[in-house]
Amino acid sequence: MTMAQAGKLYLFPVPLSDNDPTEVLPARNIELLKNVKYFVVENVRSARRFLRAASRDIVIDDLHFEELSEHTPAAAVEAMLAPLEAGNDMGIISEAGCPAVADPGADLVAIAQRRGYTVVPLVGPSSILLSLMASGSNGQSFTFHGYLPIEEPARVRAIRDMERAARQHRCTQIFIETPYRNNRLVDLLARTLADDTRLCVASDVTGARQSIITASAAQWRSKRYDYAKIPTIFLICS
Repeated sequence: MTMAQAGKLYLFPVPLSDNDPTEVLPARNIELLKNVKYFVVENVRSARRFLRAASRDIVIDDLHFEELSEHTPAAAVEAMLAPLEAGNDMGIISEAGCPAVADPGADLVAIAQRRGYTVVPLVGPSSILLSLMASGSNGQSFTFHGYLPIEEPARVRAIRDMERAARQHRCTQIFIETPYRNNRLVDLLARTLADDTRLCVASDVTGARQSIITASAAQWRSKRYDYAKIPTIFLICS
């Protein structure tokens, strides 16, 4: 089969919170979902839940799922593209937000690109970009770091390095944390950053509990907050 006859690989964003998918996704995404039968997902259970919520016209039992997580052996990833080779469209679904951004789906997209398949990114919510938009920080130069080191000495060094980059290069520094550690991270950031360094904490973005606050480290030290178990993005502002 030629590449022109092969299927397309669609990257389907999903809501960041417990939204109705139609509140945050374009109608075109929903229509495309109805016609795709093969999916590579980060978690089958949450993907099935998302698809049920997206449209009652989707018959879940007719779909084929492959699970791709951080624990998937690299040797198993390439075989997941077999439906494309057979002429079928495929979709990638992340746990939340945009697939292949801070997401294991990036490994599958890389293989699809190397093999010359058509990759189609679709519009949807990205906690990284939405938080950057609302932070009041520099949106022309920014770096996403993912997770910080777990051990506190290494974590403090990373925070100070990011603060230096934000100040010297006007480059916004963006990172995330496991939700149950959010409050401890805010406390450490407030204690480690210089008094006038601005920190944005963006929590439950697009959700009912959305809170996006930018304040100086000195102000964060006296704030009352509780971000425990809520998906949150952190930005050291430039």
